[in-house]
Amino acid sequence: MKDDRDDIELAEAEYNASDIELYSEMEGVRKRPGMYIGATNATGLHHLIWEIVDNGIDEVANGYGSHVSVTVHKDGSVSVEDDGRGVPVDLHEKTGIPAIQLIYTRMHAGGKFNTKAYATAAGLHGVGATVTNALSEFLDVTVYRSGQIYHIRFENGGKLVVPLETLGPTRKHGTLVHFKPDASLFSVTEFKWDTIYNHLQEMAFLVKAVTLDLKDERKGLSHSFHYENGLQEYVAVLNQNKEPIGDILHFEDDDSPIKIEIAMQWCSKDYNENIYSYANSIATKDGGTHETGLKAGITRAVNDWATSNGIVKESQKLDGNDIREGLTSVVSVKIPEDKLEYDSQTKTKLTSPEVTPLVNEFIYQSLVHYLAEHKDFAVELVRKCQASKQARDAARKAKEAARSGKTSKKVDAIISDKLASAQSKDYKQNELFIVEGDSAGGSAKTGRDRLHQAILPLRGKPLNTDSVTMERMLKNVEFSTIIQTIGAGVGADFDVEDSHYGKIIIMTDADTDGAHIQILLLTFFYNYMKPLITHGMVYIACPPLYRVYKKSDPSKHIYAWDDKSLEEAKKKIGPGYGINRYKGLGEMNADQLAATTMNKKTRQLLQVKIEDPLVVEKRISILMGNDASQRRVWIEENVKFNDEDSFIAEVKGQ
Repeated sequence: MKDDRDDIELAEAEYNASDIELYSEMEGVRKRPGMYIGATNATGLHHLIWEIVDNGIDEVANGYGSHVSVTVHKDGSVSVEDDGRGVPVDLHEKTGIPAIQLIYTRMHAGGKFNTKAYATAAGLHGVGATVTNALSEFLDVTVYRSGQIYHIRFENGGKLVVPLETLGPTRKHGTLVHFKPDASLFSVTEFKWDTIYNHLQEMAFLVKAVTLDLKDERKGLSHSFHYENGLQEYVAVLNQNKEPIGDILHFEDDDSPIKIEIAMQWCSKDYNENIYSYANSIATKDGGTHETGLKAGITRAVNDWATSNGIVKESQKLDGNDIREGLTSVVSVKIPEDKLEYDSQTKTKLTSPEVTPLVNEFIYQSLVHYLAEHKDFAVELVRKCQASKQARDAARKAKEAARSGKTSKKVDAIISDKLASAQSKDYKQNELFIVEGDSAGGSAKTGRDRLHQAILPLRGKPLNTDSVTMERMLKNVEFSTIIQTIGAGVGADFDVEDSHYGKIIIMTDADTDGAHIQILLLTFFYNYMKPLITHGMVYIACPPLYRVYKKSDPSKHIYAWDDKSLEEAKKKIGPGYGINRYKGLGEMNADQLAATTMNKKTRQLLQVKIEDPLVVEKRISILMGNDASQRRVWIEENVKFNDEDSFIAEVKGQ
């Protein structure tokens, strides 16, 4: 019989103190950058800029400056300069090290842990500037402070190469940070004008006192942002293509320690709830206590006004979902550091408990007063909410009747005879592939997993749902079939829990027409089935562009998704290779399409996300507007199927 002591001795031999690795703080960031910037893709790359920009904006927000400028240089490096107080350069008492050196090399070293240096700040954990330094080839800091110019330089992930030095006198004040990301740590190394432009515009909306300048030396482009009316102008941009009810409402409280600003507007033909929240100018994409307070306060205010004016009975109060349908609102709170709490370092959800009752009561009092002063608007708003309630109640009763088998009316629906359904009733495991063309549809049907994968070939290009009525959209064969196939309703009646598929996958050719079809379908989902996107259920398939094979033995082959991987595949196959260039999905055999694009273990998918609502609204305005030439130019310049954009993020092996 085996002695248990043998297992103990084996374990001790395999794992001991020599296996424990110790990293410095900077080395730890380089080892696991995703923990600090989310990922090493385009999003993470640009996060390096945001960390430095946030420091400059914090200076402005606390009254110590007015300008922050960002310059992208020809060599791919970036400079960020502000006109604040300048980073402290005196010696830190406990360590004997210059404060500036600590700020850029030590985690959790900074002036934002109390309210002495900053009343409010975007940074909380004191890791931002350190992370940017750790992930850069070099980071060079010039400080203009106390009439002197100071300089310090780091290279190769934060190693000090030029200690703090004094360069001479100056009348300027502020901080200039010049850095270049370490290309060996990122999958993408090119900064995008659009990404920086949209982020700075968003910051300018949120911090009215700031002027943000952007310059790109690579393209000879420049722009300056400054908005006197901040959040009101933000909502105006978000609703620019919609039909608003009344004016943009704006409420602001600067008197309390926690400052609150809210801008909001309802739109008549918008079926979505659009609430965007910020804490100390950081987007809280997962909401939090400020959103909770906002929703509760709005629901109370509308119901109290409606019942007190006899429009709604006390026993028939409106549900919050019906009140918020068609609402676009931006809520921004500025919180002292000792009260600022997030759920994680990425700061996507605010958890400060005292914020909920403050925002709740503030928006309640503000909105009740506004409704009392604007009765015509109040009546129109309540009528809209009642219509939403009636539609939702009718949809619920129809579902209950259908489930119980008591429905007597046959629902008219246009169902494509080309739909190949999935056999499983385990809906969350099912996938719907919306495929461009009959040829690709045939290959997809042959190569699919019949149990969990359904195939719907498109007959042609779908309608642009941003420029037609809902009635016309519902008569369209393609969209009617998609609606009936997904089985969760549409518009105000859509319920994501009723979806027959856990993934909706758009599979089109890798060309301009395929990209156009993707945009048309995404616009439809955004307008009429937005919860599919917010729940992460919409994807774009990524078929390969090339197949490299050995001419003497075609069974030896490698697929390539871009020109870089094509060159790598050529080297691996070696001399005597051949190349298949796939111009469309229909050129792939069923087994090739299945292996590269449909098999869960080997395929690549792009998951559709709404990273920035401002970007999405501007994209739709450009791509779905009446200027077809503008749309085509944008697609040709920006759509890359192996790249990442603010609208989509790469997810592999899903």
